[in-house]
Amino acid sequence: MKAVILAAGRGKRMHHLTEETPKPLLKVSGKTFLDIIFDALPEEVNEIIVVIGYQGEKIKSYLGDNYRGRKIHCVVQRELSGTGKAVLLTKEYFNPGERFLIFYADELISKTDVKDCLTHEFSWLCWKVADSKASGIATISQDGFITKITEKPKSPESNLGVTGLLVVNTDIFQYAPEAHETGEYYLTSMMNGFVKDHKVYPVIGANRPSFSTPEDLAKIN
Repeated sequence: MKAVILAAGRGKRMHHLTEETPKPLLKVSGKTFLDIIFDALPEEVNEIIVVIGYQGEKIKSYLGDNYRGRKIHCVVQRELSGTGKAVLLTKEYFNPGERFLIFYADELISKTDVKDCLTHEFSWLCWKVADSKASGIATISQDGFITKITEKPKSPESNLGVTGLLVVNTDIFQYAPEAHETGEYYLTSMMNGFVKDHKVYPVIGANRPSFSTPEDLAKIN
């Protein structure tokens, strides 16, 4: 099985911490974000496609061609235009219909999170959030599947925030990402198409703190 890790962003909210180090290589309790993801991978995941951009050569050097027994491919996102555009860059590495994992490289993901997501054909890790107006929020159907995702809704339809761990297949490449008001093309817009045509189950993970700023990291390091 293959996995995609989206690791191209600059991590601007980390300020001085990412001036010399890309965010995926920052450490949380002594481990880089990338190593936390690798710790969570099941044995069946044997090939990783990493989308790199900002200080990407450092990530490429860190992982090499084979990292912890898994084959590594690095794809360069030259224009940092969002996670949707990043995912599209990985299309050539998959066979039609192939199922795979997508990780955001700055999420704290556990082995249990990945295992639970893989028990479903398609899934999206979610968590219950205190402020539904500050996250991407999943709307859930009566039969328990995600029907849409709304970024920072003014009138939230649930308290389930989506995270950076998804199980999809190559059908995801059929949905063109749409430009957000920020000018970026987010994976969320592609997934809004995917969930209309596929049953995507919301896996509820443990609540976890945000790691968007140097202060967030300082609380745990």
